Parts: sequence; C-alpha cells; structure tokens
Amino acid sequence: MSTEKAYHFYQDFVNVEKTPALSLSRHALQYLYFKRVLDVVLAGAGLVLTLPVMVLFAVLIVLETPGSPFYLQERVGKDGKTFMIIKLRSMRLDAEKEGARWAGIKDSRVTRIGAFIRKTRIDELPQLLLVLKGDMSIVGPRPERPVFVKQFNQEIEGFEQRLLVKPGLTGLAQVNGGYDITPKEKLRYDQEYIRNLAFTLEMKIMMKTFKVLFTGEGAR
Repeated sequence: MSTEKAYHFYQDFVNVEKTPALSLSRHALQYLYFKRVLDVVLAGAGLVLTLPVMVLFAVLIVLETPGSPFYLQERVGKDGKTFMIIKLRSMRLDAEKEGARWAGIKDSRVTRIGAFIRKTRIDELPQLLLVLKGDMSIVGPRPERPVFVKQFNQEIEGFEQRLLVKPGLTGLAQVNGGYDITPKEKLRYDQEYIRNLAFTLEMKIMMKTFKVLFTGEGAR
C-alpha cells in the first residue's frame, strides 16, 4: 500500500472531534531508533534459535490436516498501512467459510496441533520475519484485521490510536489477558503502553511474556 493510500486508510478510522489527543513523547520518539536496533537483533537471534521448532510443527501441521502449514492474513499496522501477517496454521483450511470472526474458547475450528501452538504461542514465531522486515516490532499492540479495525473504531472511541506505533508480537494487553479481555480493555492497555513507551516498560512486558508462554494464559 502506498503512503498516500495508507494515509487515507488511516483517516477513515479517525474521528478528530471525538478522539482525545494521544501522541508519542519526545523521549519515546528518540527511543524508537534504539527499539528498531533491538528488534532486528532479537528477531534475528529468535529466528536462528526457533527455526527447528517451526520446521517441526510445520511438518506436524501438514501431517494432521492437508494444506499449507502457514497462514497469511491482511492486518493493519502503523499509520493504517496494511501488511500480510504470517503464522503457523492452527485451524482447518475452511475455518472462515462463514465469514471472519474471532477465535472462541475451545473453538471447534482449531486442530489438535493448533491448540498446542496457540497455547504456547509457537504459531506466532514466523512473525519474527515481519519484525526484521519492519512491518512489526517485538513489543506493541497486536495488529487487527481491517474489518475489525473499522468495526471497533465505530464502537470504541479512540481505537485508532493503536496505529501510532508498530504492532508487536507481544504487548501490554497480551500479557494482561490476551483473548480473555475485551477490545475496549485491550485499548486501555495499548494506550498506557503508548503513553509510557520506554525500554524499562518493554523489558517488563517481555519478562511477563515468558510467564504467559509457560502458563498459556489468555490463549484460545
């Protein structure tokens, strides 16, 4: 998507009269340069360390259900720019034959292998490639699909503020409930993250992410 198209796409979400001002502090803007370096280092190391795991589960996925072990889907990133997210596939190929919807508790569309990789977040590992590319960051709000961004922006005041920063593999909302909290609650956590963006906060989020990985908290 071109910069001009991304701008207009973003503007479709914004209600200037109703949305309270939210912007990155000068400190946060300066920190973003260091954050990008950190993203590249961590994503590169992560890909090297987890490649055998991704290959193993890609094979298991193909053995359980026919089709590609990977799942591609359009998401909305920083400033409304869309990109294709990539995951290890955790659902049947016909999972959305009845239209787009969020995963539910004990969702029947999720395969046996899929349930495990969703609980442990292994399905998210291929997104390290998107961190290297620059579409995503290690830490940030989770990217939503365009259809849900438009829906939630109509229902939740200020929802588009999440687009001020790059989406992340993990985030403040993900380590404080994930799927178990509502989009409105997620927004409050994402706004808190944006207001207080700093290295110390990101380290706390990453530390808590490891706890979530071992407990499966907030997964579906």
